[in-house]
Amino acid sequence: MSFASNVRRDWLENPGREFLSGLMVALALIPEAIGFSIVAGVDPSVGLYASFSIACIIAIFGGRPGMISAATAAVAVLVGPLVREHGVEYLFAATILMGGFQVIAGLLRLNLLMRFVSRSVITGFVNALAILIFMAQLPQLIGVPWMTYVLVAVTLAVIYGFPRITTAVPAPLVAVVLVAAYTMLTGTQVNTVGDMGDLPSTLPVFHLPAVPFTWDTLRIIAPYALGMAAVGLLETMLTAAIVDDMTETRSDKRRECMGQGVANFVTGFLSAMGGCAMIGQSVINISSGGRRRLSTFVAGAMLLVLMVALGPLVARVPMPALVGVMIFVSISTFRWQSFSELRHFPLPSSAVMLATVVTVVWTHNLSIGVLVGVLLSGIFFAGKVRRLVNMTTTLSPDGRTRTYTIAGQIFFASVDRIVEEVVFREEKVKRVVVDLSDAHFWDISATGALDKMVLRLRGEGKEVEVIGRNKATATLIDKYGGHDKPFESLGVMGH
Repeated sequence: MSFASNVRRDWLENPGREFLSGLMVALALIPEAIGFSIVAGVDPSVGLYASFSIACIIAIFGGRPGMISAATAAVAVLVGPLVREHGVEYLFAATILMGGFQVIAGLLRLNLLMRFVSRSVITGFVNALAILIFMAQLPQLIGVPWMTYVLVAVTLAVIYGFPRITTAVPAPLVAVVLVAAYTMLTGTQVNTVGDMGDLPSTLPVFHLPAVPFTWDTLRIIAPYALGMAAVGLLETMLTAAIVDDMTETRSDKRRECMGQGVANFVTGFLSAMGGCAMIGQSVINISSGGRRRLSTFVAGAMLLVLMVALGPLVARVPMPALVGVMIFVSISTFRWQSFSELRHFPLPSSAVMLATVVTVVWTHNLSIGVLVGVLLSGIFFAGKVRRLVNMTTTLSPDGRTRTYTIAGQIFFASVDRIVEEVVFREEKVKRVVVDLSDAHFWDISATGALDKMVLRLRGEGKEVEVIGRNKATATLIDKYGGHDKPFESLGVMGH
């Protein structure tokens, strides 16, 4: 596709719908960004400027059109200790370094590691995130005027009912406008956006972090920057996969890695914190009809306009309206069919999904939950592959020749079956045949196990013959195996 075609598709296709979707996301970003700033222990402007900057830059450089990136809780929880111990300037420096690490990750194609994340882990990640989004709304629903619950219910009713009238305007935006107009006209007393924190009234400006440019500074910020980069990319890649499924389109994950890096690198120079993709706001955007880069850019740009030009008006937006929107996001994000899948899917897959959900909800750390899910997936997979390996043995009528027939995929997770089932110290057996006709060797662990078996049997004075190697297995054994090497006769491989 030509450059001109890409521009028309990403920036000029259905601009009205894209603008309204982006506007809805901008409204939803404000309380989220303020809340994340509080988590990080910084002024609200740090999170708000970050959301503006990251959204606008990723719209241009990212690889997943329609996905929203901004300041996030996943990154905010990591930087609290850095801010408390060294100050906010070190946060800005760490954000710049975070961006550099993410660009390097893109150059090294680390996005390919997503291939090791199973469907069960992604389902668990989505469900846990939906639960966390709902839990994040609870403070706005506890100890509040009864009218708050009415307005939340009205917001949800409009969101689910308005599409029956028309889909030309995003239903969440209509709900927020109607509820806000009602509270402003009637003077209804409920929590507002302004109660979350002061909105900045000036544009962000270039700011070089006021930190010493020394190795000591690098030693302080590097661990934080590396953690921020890893968590940010993990959440971004998972969110991109989810948006791919929602839109039934593919995205450039490598470009997204590098785009996130560029966005965070620039954001660090605007007195702002790092961020990554946001599944909640991405769902709002996709559900509202946003599919292209324009909606993401509008979300960032309108966030700045709302803060600077319309700050006093935005501060009066009722929180129940935004809470209703986020509850809708939580309901839309959760994979409700996973309940029925628990009965029909294999037990290991269900265990991985539930472990991911429980870990994320328990720790409020998405990266730990995904890591637990990936590790469990690997353990279950290794166990399954190990059971697929089959080793049989037969003894000749005269009892002097034993044949071992190995079948299956032989690699580090299955090699123990080879040595475990070999019978050693059989005095009557003088000859051993190892038949690999139905086996395929994958790594040096497989060749090492074969060496161990053959050399031990030869050490007992037996004649050992390996037969039936396919081409790939023979190549691996010839290159890395030691039982047929000349120096084996010197005893090198036997020690």
